[in-house]
Amino acid sequence: MNKKLVNFIVKKYLRFDKKNPFISVSAILAFIGVAIGVMVLIISMAIMNGTAKEFESKLFTMNYPLSIYPKYQNSVDKTLLEKLEKNFPNLKFSPYISSQAIIQNGDKMSGAVIFGVIQEKEAEINSIYKEAIEKDKLKKYDLVVGQGIRDELMLFTGDKVTLYFTSLNPSGFSMMPKMKRFTYETAFSSGLHAYDKAYIYTSIEALQTILKKDSNSYDGIHVYSNDAFKDIEILRKNLIEDGVGIIGWWQQNGNFFAAMEMEKKALFIVLMLIILVASLNIISSLLMTVMSRRKEIALLLSMGASSKEIKSIFLRLGTIIGFSGILVGIALGFSGMWILDTFEVISLPADVYGTSKLPLDLDTLDFISIIIGAAIIVILSSYYPAKKATNIDVIDVLRNE
Repeated sequence: MNKKLVNFIVKKYLRFDKKNPFISVSAILAFIGVAIGVMVLIISMAIMNGTAKEFESKLFTMNYPLSIYPKYQNSVDKTLLEKLEKNFPNLKFSPYISSQAIIQNGDKMSGAVIFGVIQEKEAEINSIYKEAIEKDKLKKYDLVVGQGIRDELMLFTGDKVTLYFTSLNPSGFSMMPKMKRFTYETAFSSGLHAYDKAYIYTSIEALQTILKKDSNSYDGIHVYSNDAFKDIEILRKNLIEDGVGIIGWWQQNGNFFAAMEMEKKALFIVLMLIILVASLNIISSLLMTVMSRRKEIALLLSMGASSKEIKSIFLRLGTIIGFSGILVGIALGFSGMWILDTFEVISLPADVYGTSKLPLDLDTLDFISIIIGAAIIVILSSYYPAKKATNIDVIDVLRNE
């Protein structure tokens, strides 16, 4: 193959064609289309990944990596906790008792889920709870509530609130709810409104007393693990004979993350169509170049140029236009990410999304998929016109043109 000939003709055909300006305009539009398609894909995938990881981080903390629950009454107890702490020193455990309750301050009321926890153990596995209590030593009937509950009930440190529990005690001919006065101490903010309006923490002794629970028995044990997917299997095998079950945070929110993953895939396919549409301009531009240069191609073939060289010329033309668009698109994509990350171009409602800043996190696999997908579309778009250029009837063209 004569590389000098191929390179010379490619450079010639890349110049703006004043006789047929529409061909050059079509090529420019193809370049811009591919660049915009790649840029939009990069930014969109970064936003989808960032949003998913932001929610994952919040849910990971508030739902806990792993949770052990009883299959039979009183199967989660102090003996089990001690056994787990002895067998798995690399994991952190926090036993809890939970109940539904109604919290009242004055004439304002709100429903909630209350957790009775051991302050030191809970602080080790829940960074949001730890940040809320800081160095305070909470008393037996002190409360830590979500920011949403605090704002709704307009609570201030030291306020006395009444909690009504859903379990009822028989009293004569009527059923009276259990109630107890607690002291509001502080509030936590998880970044997710659903948790901030629903969760309350107190001491485990308080709920054991109010709900008349055995001091050695728990409703469950929250577990902190750096590798929850691996540790859940190890713990499950270890807990087979203890009459308890174990569940991971991802299982509690499986539908949510499955929906986000489906949206991400659908968005990737839809946005890849932008590059596909742009590639049609590559096809039309190259086909018009072939049609306008039929005589030149016939002369080259008659002078000894091979079909492979002709195909190489137009294949290279298409890939130069397409890959230039991909490279510019990558540069624009990362520039767009930097602008969105540095400046508050878009501000989100924190109570809905968990953060006011647009989360961006481009996954390496997604980036590679974008590049490979765009490259395949560009190469396929360039191949058909290149193949068409080699099918010219040399004798017919030279005779009639």
